[in-house]
Amino acid sequence: MDKKELRHEIRGRKKQLSSLQLQQLSLEVVQRLLVHPRVVQANTVMFYHSLPDEVYTHEAVDQLVQMGKRVLLPVVIDEENLEIRLYQGPQDLKLGAMNILEPTGTPFTDYQEIETVLVPGMSFDPQGNRLGRGKGYYDRFLAQVPQAYKIGVCFDFQKVELVPTDENDIQMNEVI
Repeated sequence: MDKKELRHEIRGRKKQLSSLQLQQLSLEVVQRLLVHPRVVQANTVMFYHSLPDEVYTHEAVDQLVQMGKRVLLPVVIDEENLEIRLYQGPQDLKLGAMNILEPTGTPFTDYQEIETVLVPGMSFDPQGNRLGRGKGYYDRFLAQVPQAYKIGVCFDFQKVELVPTDENDIQMNEVI
C-alpha cells in the first residue's frame, strides 16, 4: 500500500467513528501522555492543538501548562513551514482560516530547548515511521530538532504493520 492509499484507508476508519467516540478514545491516549516520563521530566514540550479527527488534546495542552511546562504549539504560516508559538492558556488561541483554533502566542525560535515533541499523524508503525497528511510540515520541522524525543500520538486503529517511507520522513522514538 502506498502513502496515498494508506491515508485513504485511515480516513475511512476515522469516518466510522463519531466525534464523541473519538473524544472517548482520546482519553486513554492523553492520560498515558501526561504521565509519560519524557513529558513529566521535560521543561519544554511541543504539543499540538488537535484537529477534529485527531486525538483530542485541547485539555491536555492546558494541563501541561498547569504542570509548569513551557508548552509550544505549531501553526502553519505558509505552504512549507510551521511557526512554533509559546502557549500559556486559552487566551493564546484564535479561530484561523479553516475555522480551527490556532496559537497566537509569542514565536519561539530556540529549538535546542525543545526536549519532547508530541506529533500527530495519519498512521504509525512499530518502527516509529509516521505518515502525515502529505504536506511535509512536521518532517521539515522535526529535522531541525534532532535532540528532541519524538512521540507519535494516535488512536490504536491508526497503527499499521508498515508505513511507506521516503528519505525525508523523520522517525518517532516511540508511538502512543
